[in-house]
Amino acid sequence: MVELTQQNSIDEATPEDLALAIADLEQYRERLVHDTMDMAKRAKVMKTQAQANLEPALARIDAMLDELRQRHASLAEEN
Repeated sequence: MVELTQQNSIDEATPEDLALAIADLEQYRERLVHDTMDMAKRAKVMKTQAQANLEPALARIDAMLDELRQRHASLAEEN
């Protein structure tokens, strides 16, 4: 996965870097949800409880995705 953990990295990233980071983060989000729900099912944890535990992590991922998408869109408009 491409790591764009600091604001400077995002500012210096190319549109291609940002597109790759977005795709990687989206795949990670899907895998996290799928794996967590699968483990919860095996452990006989209620779906709502598993989703509640996932929510803070998903909120952070979604915020990062929003920031990356906005930056990608602004770079695309500049070019």
